[in-house]
Amino acid sequence: MSTPMSSHTAAAGEHQTGTQPPGAGPQTQGSWWSGRSGLAVPAVVAAFSTYLLVGALTMEIPEGTDFPGPTFYPLILVVAGYVLSVLLVLHYLRHPEHPEELSERTYRTHSDWSAVAWSAGGFLAFALTIEVLGWILAAALLFWAVARGFGSRRPLFDISLALLVSSAIYLAFTVGLGLNLPSGILGGGF
Repeated sequence: MSTPMSSHTAAAGEHQTGTQPPGAGPQTQGSWWSGRSGLAVPAVVAAFSTYLLVGALTMEIPEGTDFPGPTFYPLILVVAGYVLSVLLVLHYLRHPEHPEELSERTYRTHSDWSAVAWSAGGFLAFALTIEVLGWILAAALLFWAVARGFGSRRPLFDISLALLVSSAIYLAFTVGLGLNLPSGILGGGF
């Protein structure tokens, strides 16, 4: 025997099975782009590699420059960038990551936005202060910020190690390779 309540429930049940949740449907399930949003990363890497390639090819090289020359290392980065782009494209074409599958998986890793903020902030501070502070102090600040972002809670040790490493790099580049890194306030520049 059907009561008004049971017929209403049956009608509602039929209506619910006929609807799909928002975002689901043939347009997202059947789309070729579904699960392939990661293709944006190799596109950015390939664009940056192309930028480096154009810069390396249009660079003015003085006559009599010995091998490897100023374009050698940028071209290595260009090749590595293009290889990485191709490998990432192949990965996302073969194994698209559908959002509904991702929600059912459990991961051992997660995005640590605090580490990203410390690292990005350290790099920004390095870029903005390298001329004033010089290589040694700006690189030490960058090293400390990245160490802090990755969870180190020993600031005195981190600062000491950062100053040691940045000083060694400064000496290697200026004395060993004859390149000039900014000396900043330590060199009497400001």
